[in-house]
Amino acid sequence: MTVAVGGASVAERVVAWQATHGRNHLPWQQTRDPYRVWLSEIMLQQTQVNTVLDYYARFLDRFPDVAVLAQATQDEVLGLWSGLGYYSRARNLHRCAQMVVSEHGGAFPKTAEVLVLLPGIGRSTAGAIAAFCFSQQVSILDANVRRVLTRVLGFKEDLASARNERLLWDHAESLLPQQDLETAMPRYTQGLMDLGAAICTPRAPRCDQCPLSGLCAARKEGAPERYPVKTRRLLRKSESWQLLVLQDQQGRVWLERRPPTGIWAGMHCVPVFPDVSSMAAFVATLGNSLQLVHEELPPFLHVLTHRDLHLHPVAIRGVQLDRPLGEGEWLSPDQWDRVGLPTPVRKLLSGTQASLL
Repeated sequence: MTVAVGGASVAERVVAWQATHGRNHLPWQQTRDPYRVWLSEIMLQQTQVNTVLDYYARFLDRFPDVAVLAQATQDEVLGLWSGLGYYSRARNLHRCAQMVVSEHGGAFPKTAEVLVLLPGIGRSTAGAIAAFCFSQQVSILDANVRRVLTRVLGFKEDLASARNERLLWDHAESLLPQQDLETAMPRYTQGLMDLGAAICTPRAPRCDQCPLSGLCAARKEGAPERYPVKTRRLLRKSESWQLLVLQDQQGRVWLERRPPTGIWAGMHCVPVFPDVSSMAAFVATLGNSLQLVHEELPPFLHVLTHRDLHLHPVAIRGVQLDRPLGEGEWLSPDQWDRVGLPTPVRKLLSGTQASLL
């Protein structure tokens, strides 16, 4: 590995560049309130800024501070998060708010070392909150920053290894600003994020516009796209699910809560079955009180991070029941927004609503 630069030169260049060329207009950049910064950091994990903006505004309108969020039900939180994806973030968000209130008196801890102990806050997110809100001299290492630093440093070690990941963290710490931390730490942290998002991109990086181009080992090699090095690839899995859209005579749809772990954990969903025979067996238990309209809907693919879900929906209308189906409830279309629905289920129900009603 070639460590070609000193910490001060990197930090000074990033800070100066961010002040004039970085992003300075986003709503969470206009505050040092840890609640708002934390909320934005969680939402921005694996999600584009343009997508987050509307969700961020709606969350703050409904949950203006951590105490209000802590008092909300999980259904309220998941309902407002619905469509943003990666729903474990929402569940951890809720648990974290409750812990901040119950264990920290409603005030976020001021150091990354304590922040990282809260649900859903990893080392990089803890560093971002501490740097942005409290100017702590601490590094971050999200995907964008990892790419910037491995290229600047010429870090050729394989990041599939935990040992090499720790080594990169050590180098990241050595590059931190050393002076005027109150101003420099928030700007340096934001600057690295901005460089990774807009300049030091995975493909065709705009090296001629980068303030670190003169120091960048990867550019000197003429091969910035080789970095970062990570050989291990997670294998994708594929599953086939049968989705049963049950509608009663009042136009309500039966929704069940998913198990507390696994895909769409804790969210509301139409009944899911692993195969046609198990779904048929379930429908048979509904008895002769049905005067049903049976409709097979077009199958579709929903892609998760490491899994492909092949979804096969069937709609049955006219359900009459004298007993509950189990752990679930009948909800009319105007009630769907108050519970967390997975994105494909929400689209399925919205797309078939006209034909179902």
